[in-house]
Amino acid sequence: QVQLVESGGGLVQPGGSLRLSCAASGFTLDYYAIGWFRQAPGKEREGVSCISSSEGSYSRTYYADSVKGRFTISRDNAKKTVYLQMNSLKPEDTAVYYCARRKLGYVSLIGAPYEYDYWGQGTQVTVSS
Repeated sequence: QVQLVESGGGLVQPGGSLRLSCAASGFTLDYYAIGWFRQAPGKEREGVSCISSSEGSYSRTYYADSVKGRFTISRDNAKKTVYLQMNSLKPEDTAVYYCARRKLGYVSLIGAPYEYDYWGQGTQVTVSS
């Protein structure tokens, strides 16, 4: 069955870095876009980044304005893993981070949660001194 498992969260000081991983199984990762979302207490789930399915050797990437220039999404289809490198972390980045598989047919920007059909369990990221 389809599974997505996040890892790499933790506690980091402001200005620090973390790399999140999303390990995929039960489907061919190459064919699907993968998104990262986050949800802070009392807030709605928001899209952070998305990477398109692999078209040859090139995948398009999209970022929320709040993380542009600080976060980088990438994929390694051979390892069936999508990464989110997070640099220059801020306290407002504190949230549970989720990766999700985007439904076929949705292709641009990050999109809304309903455009995604399978979700991981989430990994906590806390940015605090």
